[in-house]
Amino acid sequence: MTNFNGTILEENTFLSPQNRGYAYGDALFETIKTSYGKILFWEDHYFRLMASMRIMRMEIPMNFTMEFLEEQMQKTLEANQLLKSSARIKLMIHRNEGGFYMPDTNDVSFIISVKQIQDDFYLLKTDFYEVDLFKDYYISPSLLSTLKTNNKALNVIGSIFAKENNLNNCLILNTDKKVVEALNGNIFLVKENVIKTPPISDGCLKGVMRTQVINIVKALPEYEIVEDSISPFDLQKADELFITNVISGIQPISKYRKKIFFNDVSRELLQKLNVKIRLN
Repeated sequence: MTNFNGTILEENTFLSPQNRGYAYGDALFETIKTSYGKILFWEDHYFRLMASMRIMRMEIPMNFTMEFLEEQMQKTLEANQLLKSSARIKLMIHRNEGGFYMPDTNDVSFIISVKQIQDDFYLLKTDFYEVDLFKDYYISPSLLSTLKTNNKALNVIGSIFAKENNLNNCLILNTDKKVVEALNGNIFLVKENVIKTPPISDGCLKGVMRTQVINIVKALPEYEIVEDSISPFDLQKADELFITNVISGIQPISKYRKKIFFNDVSRELLQKLNVKIRLN
């Protein structure tokens, strides 16, 4: 069951081929994790979505409050009998039909879909996880690159490249040849007591889990968090690499090229993350 503008519809309800998200990629989305009906990090998701809508020059409806959208997500979870399990929510906002590249209106509609997932909290993934650089295409270090739009051609092609080369993931470069992020999340590098992640100005996604990890590290006196550019050479010198997103939490990287990595810091941060969730 899917929620379209507040109405619960059958899952196979079709959108018009003139839908601007489909026709022009004129849409934004948030991927959100829930645990037993609790929406994790909703405030961060909400404010990122509102900021992204402003950048895309979408008209924000007066009723698009945190409470309204949360109510609609809960309504969708209930319709799918997922209030007593964990789920993945996709909240998509698209500009309404009309026009070509120039839209006829900046008014928007929303679609909420949900899918059950197994993990209630975040678990340390200890399976072998290998990555390499994806160098066929690059992203620009611009504000649009930091938004979760449905223009994800690079990520799709990169995922196919990873599968063809028996990789678990790939790291994306910007046009300055700096490492920006993974195909499905932000990248963090650990070297001794310094934990580094690319700055938003390099073009990386302003990830919600990225924000959580940065805030957790800031509260730990034994580590220093740095937002600075990462070169491919920096990866080889790191003690540890990990990827973050709201569904997996923290994914340690086992191997990049010929370098094997530890996961001690990933393990520690994951414990702190789960404590934070329980306390909230």
